[in-house]
Amino acid sequence: MPATQPTLFIPHGAGPCFFMDWPPAGTWDAMEAYLRGIAATLPERPRALLVVTSHWQDAAFRVSTAAQPELVFDYYGFPAHTYELSYPAPGEPVLAQQVVERLQAAGLDAVADAERGFDHGTFIPLMLMFPDAEIPVVQMSLRRDLDPAAHLQAGAALAALREQGVLIIGSGMSFHNMRAGGDPRFVPIAEDFDNWLNAAVGAEPEQCRVALKTWEQAPHARLCHPPRAEEHLLPLMVAAGAAGQDRGRQTYRERINGITLSGYQFG
Repeated sequence: MPATQPTLFIPHGAGPCFFMDWPPAGTWDAMEAYLRGIAATLPERPRALLVVTSHWQDAAFRVSTAAQPELVFDYYGFPAHTYELSYPAPGEPVLAQQVVERLQAAGLDAVADAERGFDHGTFIPLMLMFPDAEIPVVQMSLRRDLDPAAHLQAGAALAALREQGVLIIGSGMSFHNMRAGGDPRFVPIAEDFDNWLNAAVGAEPEQCRVALKTWEQAPHARLCHPPRAEEHLLPLMVAAGAAGQDRGRQTYRERINGITLSGYQFG
């Protein structure tokens, strides 16, 4: 039997930031090192990866079922070579259908999508985490209403996949206000929100889920994730929901351009 995998919430940076020159030099080095080091912390090499990406939203949860997904270069204005990046990991149609069925059995609308490729919320961090691109990958969308309770429920519906060796990864950012970077007024704002988020993730599982369900009540919540722009936080809800009774912990923390960012692991 495969080892039970943890669940993760990871930051995926800004576009293809790890694969280009970014001023000032070294801006993304620590985040890159964190992502590259994750594989060594797992109980064993995952059988498959289920990535919940902040860059795909639909009325229902959508799950990629393609056997050989292409890449979706959904970033703009970056150097030409960043549109030639490659991550030829296979899909896993059987697992993808299982994801759809588990979500439906939990009373959630879910559909298979044979066309959607891997967007940069998936392929950019995976190029660092599992660079050989040999582990099958299934990509899952968020629900467009960004309801935290529904995303926690979705995670809970998928929790048993961990016992099958599936690593569930929520890919987003713990802070995502595009206008805040470099603004000194946001330094304490981001710090306060991050402190709250760390306490919420590290609480007893039921307390954690209650806190995440009501995350808008956190200090400066809507300054850190403006209204209708919290899509980068919602993958955390799926990771937490899939954690079951496993407690979360912070595995990464850094201040970039004045903004405090974190990554988490459950289990």
